[in-house]
Amino acid sequence: MTNVLINAPKAARKGEVIELKALILHPMETGFRPGTNGTIIPRNIIERFVATWNGVEIFSMAFSPAISANPFVSFFAVASESGRITFRWTGDEGFSAEESVAIEVA
Repeated sequence: MTNVLINAPKAARKGEVIELKALILHPMETGFRPGTNGTIIPRNIIERFVATWNGVEIFSMAFSPAISANPFVSFFAVASESGRITFRWTGDEGFSAEESVAIEVA
């Protein structure tokens, strides 16, 4: 099960720089660790994070196998228009999670 926590303002002034924070709870596995029966536990990591504002990419990053479990991402964006900010994570074995928040820009 994957849980996503988002911290973003509900409103901002046009041109204001806002901070966006996202935390995803995900059972990361490097693919190098043996399980209790001695066999290697398959790799299971988040590989990419992308944030869009009304469908336009505003931030992206690639994760490596060294990323910690439950990665936290914090970044800044300029409030330009009202709409939806969408956060999307993708990873091994077709993993994907997406969460959106609305923001009102005046």
